[in-house]
Amino acid sequence: MKLAAVCSTGLGSSFMVEMNITDILKDIGVKDVETTHMDMGSASKDMADHFFVGRDLADAAQDRLGKENVTVLDSIIDKDELKTKVEKYLKDNGEL
Repeated sequence: MKLAAVCSTGLGSSFMVEMNITDILKDIGVKDVETTHMDMGSASKDMADHFFVGRDLADAAQDRLGKENVTVLDSIIDKDELKTKVEKYLKDNGEL
């Protein structure tokens, strides 16, 4: 399984969210999930199993990647929100 963080440029905020996802996976003992980050312009459905984006990119990401493939973050700096949403995705998909 591969999880991706997406932002408009693929540099700062998506990299931060990716690092936080990696930390969360380590904290909850999930080892077989790969993480990455990318910019919205190059993101495509085949690049990851699921995508995490900030609210500012929600519409564009859902249009481009599919609503079922995108989790929208109300705050990209809220690690508790991210943990809750990562865990939900993993549980819903039999990984946790």
